[in-house]
Amino acid sequence: MKFLKTLFVLLLISHLSFSQSVISLMNRADQFFETMNQGKFEEARDFMDESVKSQISLDELKLFWLRLENSLGTYQSVDGAKSSIQGDYYQVVLTCGFSRGSQPFTFVFNKEEKLVGFFISQKPVENEYALPSYADTSLYKEQEVKIKFAEGEMAGMFTSPKNSTNFPVVIMVHGSGPADMDESVGSNKPFKDLAAGLAAQGIASIRYVKRSMIYPNTFNKAFTVKEEVLDDALTAITLAGTLPGVNKAQIYVFGHSLGGMLAPRIASLAPSLKGIILAAAPARKFADLITEQNEYLYKASGDTSAAGKQQFLESVIDIDKTRLLKLGAIAPDSVILGAPASYWLDLNNHDQLATAKKLKNRVLVVQGEKDFQVSVRDFEIWKSGLAGNKNTMFKLYPDLNHLLSVQKEKGNGAQYRLPANVDINLIKDIALWIKESN
Repeated sequence: MKFLKTLFVLLLISHLSFSQSVISLMNRADQFFETMNQGKFEEARDFMDESVKSQISLDELKLFWLRLENSLGTYQSVDGAKSSIQGDYYQVVLTCGFSRGSQPFTFVFNKEEKLVGFFISQKPVENEYALPSYADTSLYKEQEVKIKFAEGEMAGMFTSPKNSTNFPVVIMVHGSGPADMDESVGSNKPFKDLAAGLAAQGIASIRYVKRSMIYPNTFNKAFTVKEEVLDDALTAITLAGTLPGVNKAQIYVFGHSLGGMLAPRIASLAPSLKGIILAAAPARKFADLITEQNEYLYKASGDTSAAGKQQFLESVIDIDKTRLLKLGAIAPDSVILGAPASYWLDLNNHDQLATAKKLKNRVLVVQGEKDFQVSVRDFEIWKSGLAGNKNTMFKLYPDLNHLLSVQKEKGNGAQYRLPANVDINLIKDIALWIKESN
């Protein structure tokens, strides 16, 4: 559930260009990180353009650095650079060294050498994604589709079994944050795996690019999960009923992480749905999950220093600011931990468990024990809360992580840089559950 934007500032690129000293910008980036490494976060904000300061608070900067240190350790150096001109801006990609590894970052500067954006870049991986062994391409075909909304459209893929008709179809709904149609994370492509695996079992699917991936400028003001997730999922459900070979009475939603959290809400808005699959779905509020994640990463980091503990405690206070139940004096577009107040308000005022209890749809809840992002605690809450629903089934997988692949240990985000496919046993269980309703 990689939701918190990593302090990423969107840029409006023009056609003008200018010259900058790469060495100078490398030094600026190094000084910026070293200033945060010393705990001088107010001074670090002085490296930023005024337009960025208004979007990134001191507390958010502290939380960003705490999460970075928990994951990678103490900042040590900067090495290597790739640069490019982006209109009125200069982009520099630097490999930043920490005590427990390195991580590329992209820094974007304006003409005055002020930061207008910085974000984590994908780290090169030694191994590339490969189709899983269960992806028998002779058994299915793929057709491009479009998920349209008022301001544009997103590319999607309809994967269907060959030489078959009247088959079920599954709509795949992403976790939080921008994502492509495969829900790619490092070398992992869980939605692509699921599409291939389900098609080989005679079940079609629709997956699509998340709106925030290609229309980020539509999310620079107050918004909720309606714009981020719900509207496009409902459009995909409607589209599914028009595609050749689909059994209109057998349309399902597979919601992963945030998508699973919202799947009951989607079902309440789409009477045509036969059922929903909640995969690694939060049963609690986001603030509880983020706090739990931070605590896990903090303990895993082995940082026993007083400063580290203090930063962790401060992060808990920062996260508590997202527990909005009403706006009060705060504006809807006020940014809290990378999302507007309107977003937190919407999530916090919706009870996904209560919504699921009211559903007549079939429900399947699946969870991996090796998941450090959404824990077994959430699975148990779903299981307890929906125990009286005869239409609900639960399955816990001891070896699966958040991306639904088999792992030997719980680990952390570094795990996602290594290619691993969605577990075939999970796919077979989903297929069997769907076919039981025929």
